Amino acid sequence: MRIAVIGTGYVGLVTGACLAGFGNRVTCVDVDEEKIRGLQEGTVPFYEPGLGDVILSNQRAGRLAFTTALPEAVRDARVCFITVGTPSDVDGSADLQYVLEVAEQIGAALEGPSVVVTKSTVPVGTADRVRHCVARALEARGAGIPFSVASNPEFLREGAAVADFLHPDRVVVGADAPEAEETLRELYSFLPQEKVLFMDIRSAEMTKYAANALLATKISFMNEMARICELVDADVEKVRLGIGSDGRIGYAFISPGCGYGGSCFPKDVRALRHTALQKGYSPRILQAVEDVNEAQKHVLFQKILRHFGGELGGRVLALWGLSFKPNTSDLREASSLVLIQDLLGAGASLRLHDPVALEEARRLLGNRPGLAFLTDHYEALEGADGLVLVTEWDLYKQPDFRLVGQKLREKAVFDGRNQYSGPELRRRGFAYYAIGRP
Repeated sequence: MRIAVIGTGYVGLVTGACLAGFGNRVTCVDVDEEKIRGLQEGTVPFYEPGLGDVILSNQRAGRLAFTTALPEAVRDARVCFITVGTPSDVDGSADLQYVLEVAEQIGAALEGPSVVVTKSTVPVGTADRVRHCVARALEARGAGIPFSVASNPEFLREGAAVADFLHPDRVVVGADAPEAEETLRELYSFLPQEKVLFMDIRSAEMTKYAANALLATKISFMNEMARICELVDADVEKVRLGIGSDGRIGYAFISPGCGYGGSCFPKDVRALRHTALQKGYSPRILQAVEDVNEAQKHVLFQKILRHFGGELGGRVLALWGLSFKPNTSDLREASSLVLIQDLLGAGASLRLHDPVALEEARRLLGNRPGLAFLTDHYEALEGADGLVLVTEWDLYKQPDFRLVGQKLREKAVFDGRNQYSGPELRRRGFAYYAIGRP
Protein backbone atom coordinates (compact mmCIF):
# COMPACT_ATOMS: atom_id res chain seq x y z
CA MET A 1 0.00 0.00 0.00
CA ARG A 2 1.31 3.48 -0.83
CA ILE A 3 1.15 5.79 2.17
CA ALA A 4 1.97 9.45 2.72
CA VAL A 5 2.71 10.74 6.22
CA ILE A 6 2.72 14.52 6.53
CA GLY A 7 4.67 15.66 9.58
CA THR A 8 7.88 14.08 10.89
CA GLY A 9 7.56 14.54 14.63
CA TYR A 10 7.29 11.64 17.08
CA VAL A 11 3.96 10.45 15.71
CA GLY A 12 4.74 10.84 12.00
CA LEU A 13 8.18 9.23 12.06
CA VAL A 14 7.12 6.28 14.19
CA THR A 15 3.97 5.73 12.13
CA GLY A 16 5.76 5.97 8.79
CA ALA A 17 8.77 3.86 9.74
CA CYS A 18 6.75 1.10 11.39
CA LEU A 19 4.20 0.85 8.57
CA ALA A 20 7.06 0.60 6.08
CA GLY A 21 8.27 -2.40 8.06
CA PHE A 22 5.13 -4.31 7.03
CA GLY A 23 5.85 -3.93 3.34
CA ASN A 24 4.12 -0.62 2.65
CA ARG A 25 5.80 2.06 0.55
CA VAL A 26 5.82 5.14 2.79
CA THR A 27 6.86 8.71 2.05
CA CYS A 28 7.22 11.07 5.02
CA VAL A 29 6.84 14.79 4.33
CA ASP A 30 7.95 17.86 6.26
CA VAL A 31 8.47 21.55 5.43
CA ASP A 32 11.71 21.63 7.44
CA GLU A 33 14.39 21.12 4.79
CA GLU A 34 17.18 20.61 7.32
CA LYS A 35 15.22 17.93 9.15
CA ILE A 36 14.40 16.10 5.91
CA ARG A 37 18.02 16.29 4.77
CA GLY A 38 19.11 14.80 8.10
CA LEU A 39 16.55 12.00 7.83
CA GLN A 40 17.67 11.20 4.31
CA GLU A 41 21.18 10.82 5.76
CA GLY A 42 19.94 8.61 8.60
CA THR A 43 19.83 11.20 11.40
CA VAL A 44 16.79 11.07 13.69
CA PRO A 45 15.98 14.61 14.97
CA PHE A 46 15.13 13.49 18.51
CA TYR A 47 15.90 10.67 20.90
CA GLU A 48 13.51 7.70 20.69
CA PRO A 49 14.83 4.22 21.54
CA GLY A 50 14.87 1.85 18.56
CA LEU A 51 13.48 4.30 16.03
CA GLY A 52 16.77 4.92 14.22
CA ASP A 53 17.20 1.22 13.48
CA VAL A 54 13.65 0.91 12.10
CA ILE A 55 14.14 3.95 9.87
CA LEU A 56 17.50 2.80 8.56
CA SER A 57 16.39 -0.75 7.74
CA ASN A 58 13.35 0.45 5.79
CA GLN A 59 15.32 3.15 3.97
CA ARG A 60 17.83 0.54 2.84
CA ALA A 61 14.99 -1.70 1.67
CA GLY A 62 13.55 1.15 -0.41
CA ARG A 63 10.25 1.23 1.45
CA LEU A 64 10.73 4.52 3.33
CA ALA A 65 11.54 7.92 1.82
CA PHE A 66 11.65 11.50 3.07
CA THR A 67 10.80 14.64 1.11
CA THR A 68 9.65 18.24 1.35
CA ALA A 69 7.50 17.80 -1.79
CA LEU A 70 4.00 17.07 -0.49
CA PRO A 71 2.31 16.88 -3.95
CA GLU A 72 4.63 14.09 -5.08
CA ALA A 73 4.10 12.15 -1.85
CA VAL A 74 0.29 12.26 -1.81
CA ARG A 75 -0.41 12.09 -5.56
CA ASP A 76 -1.06 8.33 -5.65
CA ALA A 77 -1.18 7.57 -1.92
CA ARG A 78 -3.97 5.25 -0.89
CA VAL A 79 -3.77 6.62 2.67
CA CYS A 80 -2.62 10.12 3.67
CA PHE A 81 -1.85 10.51 7.37
CA ILE A 82 -1.89 14.03 8.82
CA THR A 83 0.53 14.02 11.77
CA VAL A 84 1.43 17.71 12.12
CA GLY A 85 1.38 19.52 15.45
CA THR A 86 -1.71 20.93 17.12
CA PRO A 87 -0.17 23.25 19.74
CA SER A 88 -2.24 25.01 22.38
CA ASP A 89 -3.58 28.38 21.32
CA VAL A 90 -3.64 31.26 23.80
CA ASP A 91 -7.13 30.26 24.99
CA GLY A 92 -6.15 26.61 25.49
CA SER A 93 -7.79 25.37 22.30
CA ALA A 94 -5.94 23.18 19.80
CA ASP A 95 -4.47 25.25 16.98
CA LEU A 96 -5.60 23.47 13.80
CA GLN A 97 -3.99 25.76 11.23
CA TYR A 98 -1.35 23.20 10.22
CA VAL A 99 -3.86 20.33 10.00
CA LEU A 100 -6.18 22.33 7.76
CA GLU A 101 -3.35 23.66 5.59
CA VAL A 102 -2.21 20.09 4.96
CA ALA A 103 -5.78 19.03 4.14
CA GLU A 104 -5.96 21.80 1.51
CA GLN A 105 -2.63 20.71 0.04
CA ILE A 106 -3.75 17.08 -0.12
CA GLY A 107 -6.88 18.11 -2.02
CA ALA A 108 -4.75 20.14 -4.41
CA ALA A 109 -2.49 17.16 -5.18
CA LEU A 110 -4.57 13.95 -5.12
CA GLU A 111 -4.83 12.11 -8.40
CA GLY A 112 -6.63 8.97 -7.21
CA PRO A 113 -8.96 7.69 -4.46
CA SER A 114 -7.53 8.08 -0.99
CA VAL A 115 -8.37 8.00 2.72
CA VAL A 116 -7.28 11.17 4.53
CA VAL A 117 -6.57 10.27 8.14
CA THR A 118 -6.01 12.70 11.01
CA LYS A 119 -3.58 11.11 13.46
CA SER A 120 -2.79 14.41 15.15
CA THR A 121 -4.76 14.91 18.36
CA VAL A 122 -7.69 17.06 17.28
CA PRO A 123 -10.98 18.22 18.83
CA VAL A 124 -14.40 16.93 17.92
CA GLY A 125 -15.52 18.17 14.51
CA THR A 126 -12.06 18.34 12.93
CA ALA A 127 -12.85 15.53 10.47
CA ASP A 128 -15.70 17.65 9.09
CA ARG A 129 -13.31 20.56 8.59
CA VAL A 130 -10.68 18.33 6.98
CA ARG A 131 -13.30 16.91 4.62
CA HIS A 132 -14.40 20.44 3.69
CA CYS A 133 -10.80 21.57 3.02
CA VAL A 134 -10.01 18.59 0.80
CA ALA A 135 -13.30 18.92 -1.08
CA ARG A 136 -12.82 22.64 -1.61
CA ALA A 137 -9.34 22.13 -3.06
CA LEU A 138 -10.60 19.38 -5.37
CA GLU A 139 -13.48 21.54 -6.50
CA ALA A 140 -11.11 24.41 -7.27
CA ARG A 141 -9.27 22.04 -9.62
CA GLY A 142 -12.48 20.74 -11.12
CA ALA A 143 -11.41 17.25 -10.03
CA GLY A 144 -14.04 14.70 -9.07
CA ILE A 145 -11.66 12.38 -7.25
CA PRO A 146 -13.36 10.27 -4.56
CA PHE A 147 -11.93 10.43 -1.05
CA SER A 148 -12.96 9.66 2.49
CA VAL A 149 -11.76 10.86 5.89
CA ALA A 150 -10.98 9.06 9.11
CA SER A 151 -9.76 9.78 12.63
CA ASN A 152 -7.03 7.51 14.00
CA PRO A 153 -5.74 9.07 17.24
CA GLU A 154 -2.30 7.98 18.43
CA PHE A 155 -1.53 6.51 21.84
CA LEU A 156 2.25 6.42 21.65
CA ARG A 157 4.37 7.05 24.72
CA GLU A 158 7.59 8.91 24.11
CA GLY A 159 10.42 6.61 25.08
CA ALA A 160 8.41 3.51 24.12
CA ALA A 161 6.78 4.68 20.90
CA VAL A 162 8.04 1.95 18.57
CA ALA A 163 6.91 -0.83 20.91
CA ASP A 164 3.58 0.93 21.44
CA PHE A 165 2.96 1.10 17.68
CA LEU A 166 3.88 -2.51 17.04
CA HIS A 167 2.18 -3.94 20.15
CA PRO A 168 -0.61 -1.51 21.10
CA ASP A 169 -3.32 -2.01 23.70
CA ARG A 170 -5.74 -0.89 21.00
CA VAL A 171 -6.01 1.09 17.79
CA VAL A 172 -8.99 3.45 17.56
CA VAL A 173 -10.45 4.35 14.17
CA GLY A 174 -13.39 6.51 13.23
CA ALA A 175 -14.29 6.33 9.53
CA ASP A 176 -16.93 8.15 7.48
CA ALA A 177 -17.45 5.49 4.81
CA PRO A 178 -17.28 1.67 4.43
CA GLU A 179 -14.39 1.93 1.98
CA ALA A 180 -12.36 3.93 4.51
CA GLU A 181 -12.97 1.30 7.18
CA GLU A 182 -12.03 -1.47 4.74
CA THR A 183 -8.77 0.28 3.81
CA LEU A 184 -7.76 0.86 7.42
CA ARG A 185 -8.66 -2.71 8.41
CA GLU A 186 -6.29 -3.85 5.68
CA LEU A 187 -3.59 -1.44 6.84
CA TYR A 188 -3.79 -2.67 10.46
CA SER A 189 -4.11 -6.35 9.53
CA PHE A 190 -0.76 -7.00 11.27
CA LEU A 191 -2.65 -6.66 14.57
CA PRO A 192 -5.20 -9.06 16.09
CA GLN A 193 -8.64 -8.02 14.86
CA GLU A 194 -9.96 -7.40 18.39
CA LYS A 195 -7.31 -4.72 18.97
CA VAL A 196 -8.61 -2.45 16.18
CA LEU A 197 -11.69 -0.63 17.42
CA PHE A 198 -13.97 1.09 14.91
CA MET A 199 -16.42 3.76 16.02
CA ASP A 200 -18.01 6.96 14.79
CA ILE A 201 -15.58 9.74 13.97
CA ARG A 202 -16.58 12.11 16.76
CA SER A 203 -16.09 9.46 19.43
CA ALA A 204 -12.70 8.61 17.95
CA GLU A 205 -11.68 12.28 17.99
CA MET A 206 -12.68 12.53 21.65
CA THR A 207 -10.96 9.31 22.80
CA LYS A 208 -7.37 10.60 22.95
CA TYR A 209 -8.32 13.73 24.88
CA ALA A 210 -10.44 11.73 27.31
CA ALA A 211 -7.73 9.12 27.90
CA ASN A 212 -5.00 11.67 28.57
CA ALA A 213 -7.25 13.81 30.76
CA LEU A 214 -8.10 10.76 32.87
CA LEU A 215 -4.44 9.81 33.29
CA ALA A 216 -3.51 13.41 34.12
CA THR A 217 -6.31 13.44 36.70
CA LYS A 218 -4.80 10.40 38.44
CA ILE A 219 -1.41 12.09 38.60
CA SER A 220 -2.83 15.35 39.95
CA PHE A 221 -4.92 13.47 42.51
CA MET A 222 -1.81 11.73 43.84
CA ASN A 223 0.02 15.04 44.04
CA GLU A 224 -2.86 16.43 46.10
CA MET A 225 -2.63 13.33 48.30
CA ALA A 226 1.08 13.97 48.72
CA ARG A 227 0.36 17.49 50.01
CA ILE A 228 -2.20 16.14 52.47
CA CYS A 229 0.12 13.33 53.61
CA GLU A 230 2.81 15.87 54.44
CA LEU A 231 0.33 17.80 56.59
CA VAL A 232 -0.71 14.75 58.62
CA ASP A 233 2.77 13.14 58.73
CA ALA A 234 1.74 10.14 56.62
CA ASP A 235 3.75 8.50 53.84
CA VAL A 236 2.16 8.89 50.43
CA GLU A 237 4.10 5.86 49.14
CA LYS A 238 2.39 3.65 51.73
CA VAL A 239 -0.95 5.19 50.73
CA ARG A 240 -0.13 4.49 47.09
CA LEU A 241 0.51 0.82 47.89
CA GLY A 242 -2.76 0.63 49.74
CA ILE A 243 -5.00 2.19 47.13
CA GLY A 244 -3.20 0.63 44.17
CA SER A 245 -3.90 -2.85 45.49
CA ASP A 246 -7.59 -2.16 44.82
CA GLY A 247 -8.37 -3.72 41.44
CA ARG A 248 -10.62 -0.78 40.56
CA ILE A 249 -7.66 1.61 40.78
CA GLY A 250 -4.36 -0.16 40.05
CA TYR A 251 -0.86 1.28 40.25
CA ALA A 252 -0.54 3.00 36.88
CA PHE A 253 -0.17 6.79 37.00
CA ILE A 254 -0.54 7.08 40.78
CA SER A 255 3.06 7.98 41.57
CA PRO A 256 3.37 11.48 43.09
CA GLY A 257 6.09 13.77 41.82
CA CYS A 258 7.02 17.29 40.78
CA GLY A 259 4.42 17.59 38.00
CA TYR A 260 3.76 16.15 34.56
CA GLY A 261 4.78 17.75 31.26
CA GLY A 262 5.28 16.72 27.66
CA SER A 263 3.40 17.31 24.45
CA CYS A 264 0.19 15.50 25.38
CA PHE A 265 -1.14 15.75 28.92
CA PRO A 266 -0.96 19.55 29.38
CA LYS A 267 -2.18 20.35 25.87
CA ASP A 268 -4.94 17.75 25.81
CA VAL A 269 -6.38 18.71 29.21
CA ARG A 270 -6.55 22.34 28.06
CA ALA A 271 -8.10 21.44 24.72
CA LEU A 272 -10.77 19.23 26.29
CA ARG A 273 -11.55 21.96 28.81
CA HIS A 274 -11.84 24.50 25.97
CA THR A 275 -14.20 22.21 24.04
CA ALA A 276 -16.47 21.96 27.08
CA LEU A 277 -16.43 25.72 27.67
CA GLN A 278 -17.35 26.30 24.03
CA LYS A 279 -20.46 24.20 24.59
CA GLY A 280 -21.41 26.12 27.73
CA TYR A 281 -20.16 23.61 30.30
CA SER A 282 -17.54 24.41 32.94
CA PRO A 283 -15.46 21.23 33.52
CA ARG A 284 -14.44 21.70 37.14
CA ILE A 285 -12.31 18.57 37.41
CA LEU A 286 -10.24 19.46 34.32
CA GLN A 287 -9.57 22.96 35.63
CA ALA A 288 -8.51 21.51 38.98
CA VAL A 289 -6.19 19.00 37.27
CA GLU A 290 -4.42 21.82 35.44
CA ASP A 291 -4.22 24.03 38.53
CA VAL A 292 -2.80 21.24 40.70
CA ASN A 293 -0.18 20.33 38.11
CA GLU A 294 1.00 23.90 37.64
CA ALA A 295 1.31 24.33 41.42
CA GLN A 296 3.15 21.02 41.72
CA LYS A 297 5.91 22.23 39.42
CA HIS A 298 6.88 24.77 42.11
CA VAL A 299 6.89 22.32 45.05
CA LEU A 300 10.57 21.38 44.82
CA PHE A 301 11.54 25.04 44.72
CA GLN A 302 9.60 25.69 47.93
CA LYS A 303 11.33 22.78 49.66
CA ILE A 304 14.74 24.02 48.52
CA LEU A 305 13.95 27.56 49.62
CA ARG A 306 12.86 26.42 53.10
CA HIS A 307 15.96 24.25 53.54
CA PHE A 308 18.23 27.22 52.87
CA GLY A 309 16.30 29.58 55.13
CA GLY A 310 14.60 31.51 52.35
CA GLU A 311 17.85 32.76 50.77
CA LEU A 312 19.34 31.20 47.63
CA GLY A 313 21.69 33.99 46.57
CA GLY A 314 25.11 32.46 45.96
CA ARG A 315 23.86 28.89 46.30
CA VAL A 316 24.77 26.26 43.69
CA LEU A 317 22.48 23.33 42.94
CA ALA A 318 22.94 20.25 40.76
CA LEU A 319 19.91 19.17 38.73
CA TRP A 320 19.70 15.57 37.52
CA GLY A 321 17.18 15.11 34.69
CA LEU A 322 15.76 17.77 32.38
CA SER A 323 13.46 15.96 29.93
CA PHE A 324 9.80 15.75 30.91
CA LYS A 325 10.15 11.97 31.39
CA PRO A 326 12.88 9.33 30.98
CA ASN A 327 13.90 7.90 27.60
CA THR A 328 13.17 11.04 25.60
CA SER A 329 14.93 14.30 24.78
CA ASP A 330 11.62 16.20 24.85
CA LEU A 331 11.48 19.23 27.17
CA ARG A 332 8.04 20.49 26.22
CA GLU A 333 6.36 21.77 29.41
CA ALA A 334 8.96 19.88 31.48
CA SER A 335 8.91 20.44 35.26
CA SER A 336 12.64 21.12 35.10
CA LEU A 337 12.12 24.32 33.10
CA VAL A 338 9.78 25.77 35.74
CA LEU A 339 12.17 24.82 38.54
CA ILE A 340 15.14 26.32 36.68
CA GLN A 341 13.30 29.62 36.25
CA ASP A 342 12.34 29.65 39.94
CA LEU A 343 15.88 28.93 41.12
CA LEU A 344 17.58 31.40 38.78
CA GLY A 345 15.06 34.05 39.79
CA ALA A 346 15.98 33.47 43.44
CA GLY A 347 19.70 33.95 42.72
CA ALA A 348 20.90 30.34 42.61
CA SER A 349 23.40 28.95 40.10
CA LEU A 350 22.69 25.59 38.48
CA ARG A 351 24.74 22.67 37.20
CA LEU A 352 22.55 20.68 34.81
CA HIS A 353 22.77 17.09 33.59
CA ASP A 354 20.55 14.88 31.43
CA PRO A 355 21.55 11.75 29.49
CA VAL A 356 20.11 12.95 26.15
CA ALA A 357 18.40 16.34 26.56
CA LEU A 358 21.38 18.63 27.24
CA GLU A 359 21.54 20.07 23.72
CA GLU A 360 17.82 20.74 23.62
CA ALA A 361 18.07 22.39 27.05
CA ARG A 362 20.96 24.55 25.84
CA ARG A 363 18.90 25.56 22.81
CA LEU A 364 15.91 26.53 24.96
CA LEU A 365 17.75 28.16 27.86
CA GLY A 366 20.71 29.65 26.05
CA ASN A 367 23.98 30.59 27.69
CA ARG A 368 22.38 32.40 30.58
CA PRO A 369 24.48 33.47 33.56
CA GLY A 370 24.26 30.92 36.36
CA LEU A 371 23.79 27.88 34.10
CA ALA A 372 26.36 25.15 33.46
CA PHE A 373 25.66 22.13 31.24
CA LEU A 374 27.61 19.03 32.30
CA THR A 375 27.96 15.77 30.38
CA ASP A 376 28.79 13.68 33.47
CA HIS A 377 26.20 13.48 36.25
CA TYR A 378 28.80 13.20 39.00
CA GLU A 379 30.70 16.17 37.64
CA ALA A 380 27.48 18.19 37.96
CA LEU A 381 27.73 17.69 41.74
CA GLU A 382 31.12 19.40 42.09
CA GLY A 383 30.83 22.26 44.57
CA ALA A 384 27.01 22.14 44.66
CA ASP A 385 25.02 22.82 47.82
CA GLY A 386 22.50 20.11 47.02
CA LEU A 387 21.29 17.55 44.50
CA VAL A 388 17.85 17.93 42.92
CA LEU A 389 16.40 14.91 41.10
CA VAL A 390 13.79 15.98 38.55
CA THR A 391 13.59 13.15 35.99
CA GLU A 392 13.85 9.49 37.02
CA TRP A 393 16.32 8.22 34.42
CA ASP A 394 17.74 4.74 35.14
CA LEU A 395 21.21 6.30 35.31
CA TYR A 396 20.23 8.10 38.52
CA LYS A 397 18.49 5.23 40.32
CA GLN A 398 21.46 3.71 42.16
CA PRO A 399 24.14 6.39 42.50
CA ASP A 400 27.22 6.01 44.65
CA PHE A 401 26.05 8.15 47.56
CA ARG A 402 29.49 8.00 49.16
CA LEU A 403 30.82 9.78 46.05
CA VAL A 404 27.78 12.06 45.96
CA GLY A 405 28.47 13.16 49.53
CA GLN A 406 32.14 13.80 48.74
CA LYS A 407 31.39 15.99 45.75
CA LEU A 408 28.56 18.04 47.28
CA ARG A 409 29.47 21.06 49.36
CA GLU A 410 26.36 20.46 51.47
CA LYS A 411 24.77 17.01 51.76
CA ALA A 412 21.19 17.78 50.76
CA VAL A 413 19.01 15.75 48.36
CA PHE A 414 15.70 16.99 46.96
CA ASP A 415 13.98 13.99 45.41
CA GLY A 416 11.26 15.09 43.00
CA ARG A 417 10.31 11.51 42.07
CA ASN A 418 10.49 9.68 45.44
CA GLN A 419 13.27 7.53 44.02
CA TYR A 420 15.59 7.21 47.01
CA SER A 421 15.30 5.85 50.54
CA GLY A 422 14.92 8.70 53.00
CA PRO A 423 15.94 6.67 56.08
CA GLU A 424 19.05 5.34 54.34
CA LEU A 425 20.17 8.77 53.14
CA ARG A 426 19.60 10.30 56.56
CA ARG A 427 21.73 7.55 58.11
CA ARG A 428 24.45 8.64 55.69
CA GLY A 429 24.19 12.21 56.95
CA PHE A 430 22.10 13.72 54.14
CA ALA A 431 19.19 16.09 54.54
CA TYR A 432 16.50 14.44 52.43
CA TYR A 433 13.29 15.89 51.01
CA ALA A 434 10.73 14.04 48.87
CA ILE A 435 7.13 14.42 47.71
CA GLY A 436 4.59 13.50 50.39
CA ARG A 437 7.01 11.41 52.43
CA PRO A 438 8.24 12.10 55.97
